[in-house]
Amino acid sequence: MINALTIDVEDYFNVSGFESQIRFEDWGNFECRAEANTDKLLSILNEYNVKATFFILGWIAEKFPELVKRIHKEGHEIASHSYAHRLVYKQNPQEFRDDLNKSKGILEEIIGEPVIGYRAPSYSITENSLWALDIMMEEGFLYDSSIFPIRRDRYGIPNAKRFPYRINGKNGSDILEIPLSTIKILNNNIPIAGGGYLRLFPYWFLRWGLNSIVEKENQPIIVYLHPWEIDTNQPRLEGSMLSRFRHYIFLEKTEPRLKKLLKEFKFGPMRDLLKEYQEKANIKKND
Repeated sequence: MINALTIDVEDYFNVSGFESQIRFEDWGNFECRAEANTDKLLSILNEYNVKATFFILGWIAEKFPELVKRIHKEGHEIASHSYAHRLVYKQNPQEFRDDLNKSKGILEEIIGEPVIGYRAPSYSITENSLWALDIMMEEGFLYDSSIFPIRRDRYGIPNAKRFPYRINGKNGSDILEIPLSTIKILNNNIPIAGGGYLRLFPYWFLRWGLNSIVEKENQPIIVYLHPWEIDTNQPRLEGSMLSRFRHYIFLEKTEPRLKKLLKEFKFGPMRDLLKEYQEKANIKKND
């Protein structure tokens, strides 16, 4: 079973929770901490001999191309997390395509190979923005990890499938959707994939839930985190009480819990999971 570890490379001032206070045009006025925090994550992954997928914001890649090169050189997968971290459902199709291509182009120019994976800012592929999947297929993406099968104020499709599945597009094209991990309790999908959920839930509950996915449901687990989540000394920003709670709660727990996960579960990049599903599809087709 191939489990996937994913890192959404963005800085503390890029997040959607603070976008009403911080304009994109003002990002350059803030202290950038993403490079140092990502380097720290690279050291942790190297310590545990784990490769991951890094969904990198195009704006960050443009500012720190050497960071992208380091990630790639160490054997991790480079994927897109958009350019400007705009919620997909707040864009029209042409705006989304332009942002998608800008990010893809920047990353591919830095690493010299195709970028095949995408994750939308704040999982903003919802029922109102499913049109974005066809655009991804048209632009050469082979997998997406943007649909979170939960109910939440900013994102989620609660009735979406919980495990990787093919989505058919136009002209016979398709894309593999790889949702973040959830467990089903009382007919509700409970997110345990990482991020704030990694910090909020007791670790015994996370381990139990992830083990049940692997052992009882025979499915891979998909875990995510952000470099700013290991940065307890990051500047504190103004925002709503809810946004500040979600962003700052228990930051000190991220690093030790990540290390526990790396010790207890086997992880790899998304591309390995994609390859596994492609091989299964070919076997099924040949049968």
